[in-house]
Amino acid sequence: MNPHPPHHEPDAPRDLVGIGIGPFNLSLAALAQPLTTLDAVFYEQRPAFDWHPGLLIEGATVQVPFLADLVTLADPASDWTFLNYLKARERLFPFYFAERFHIQRAEYDAYCRWVAENLPGLHFRHQVDAVRFNPERDVFEVDFTQLDSDGEAEALGRTYTKNIVLGIGTEPYVPEPLKPLVEAPGVPVIHAADYLDHRRSLLAAEHVTVVGSGQSGAEVFLDLLRHRPAGREQLHWLGRTEAFAPMEYSKLGLEHFTPDYTRYFHALSESVRDRLGTTQWQLHRGIGADTIAAIHDELYRRTLHGGWPDAVLTPGVRVRTAGRIATTKVELHLEHIQQGSRSRLTTDAVVLATGYRERPLDRILAGLDPYLRRDSRERPRVDEQFGLVLDPSVSGADCHVYVQNAERHTHGVGTPDLGLAAWRSATILNTVTGKDAYPLPARTAFTSFGLEQRPQIPPARTAPALTPLVEGR
Repeated sequence: MNPHPPHHEPDAPRDLVGIGIGPFNLSLAALAQPLTTLDAVFYEQRPAFDWHPGLLIEGATVQVPFLADLVTLADPASDWTFLNYLKARERLFPFYFAERFHIQRAEYDAYCRWVAENLPGLHFRHQVDAVRFNPERDVFEVDFTQLDSDGEAEALGRTYTKNIVLGIGTEPYVPEPLKPLVEAPGVPVIHAADYLDHRRSLLAAEHVTVVGSGQSGAEVFLDLLRHRPAGREQLHWLGRTEAFAPMEYSKLGLEHFTPDYTRYFHALSESVRDRLGTTQWQLHRGIGADTIAAIHDELYRRTLHGGWPDAVLTPGVRVRTAGRIATTKVELHLEHIQQGSRSRLTTDAVVLATGYRERPLDRILAGLDPYLRRDSRERPRVDEQFGLVLDPSVSGADCHVYVQNAERHTHGVGTPDLGLAAWRSATILNTVTGKDAYPLPARTAFTSFGLEQRPQIPPARTAPALTPLVEGR
């Protein structure tokens, strides 16, 4: 490992500034570290790396194999692989005998924290305030605030760069009808992202409702079910999807999470991409088959002595409105989408496993707004190499802004998938350096997602030359 970053003059433009240090920019930083001529720095306002801490439920696993770490699928010989982490912690042989292809979330989080604690060039407690383009110097200006241990402003700073990589991540999504409940005090109505922080009060609540039929909703429901008394579970699990459906995990189905499919999706028209985005929910919003089996096993175990568990699982339901009853209960107004029927549910606590949304780029890129090119729905246009399409006055100055996990509308369902992290990071680094720093495979899937491009009208055929007949032959 090379602990010494390149020497940097204060006013000299850096090659790359990363904003946000989640798994995706951590992947970029890990792959950038061996490129000794690349001057890169990364800023994060949080005090240290953490990855969905509220969902590190005991036993919950990452839904991709351990090979989908920060670097392996671009550079399996890197110092920053998951296997090298195990070796550094003297855990390689136990992992070998454990025969685990899918590791626990807590272990993935610990691995990422190990990388973050040992990589140079990462600056936590640094909040990026503004990004501007300086046309006189042909560079971006990045203003930041250094925070103290209490999160208060300690010092202001500015750095200059030719390339920016945004990895600001996603934020918990709360449906509009439930926002007033979350914002008001009293009855616990929390997003699943904060589940572990409120787990004790949720277990103590008389009746709990989980809203959301994806993996997080399933894990929360299973954890609550396992820790509530048999016959007095008092749990409701509601979801908008038509069924508590398994994640698409067939071998060919998984090829939607390859660079081949990403390139195919990017080449489609905007309208086709938008339509596909609404039909592929089972590729990323379904439930792991093991989790579904564990839920059924737990429910079945509770019928061994007769009777049924006091748990209601209803898919195909949306929450129309919600309100508080006095200070101790919540009333959810429900509608069954297929039946068209409506009912009310009174509960003592609600966990919203309603997913995440990409953080808007508008705040951090407000200073670049005049230079951004947008699509018909006012979303930033993103090129195949994950760069925002900018005005030629900026891109012509060899200044570029790249995005990580903010391009689902242009690059498809694999955008938030950890399995594509190393490939995307390597693509960005190859583009920034103008070199094949990380040779990438030309083909990654057995599936050919589109027809080969052939001319619509076949070329004119040349009449074959006739061989004259010679008498006697």
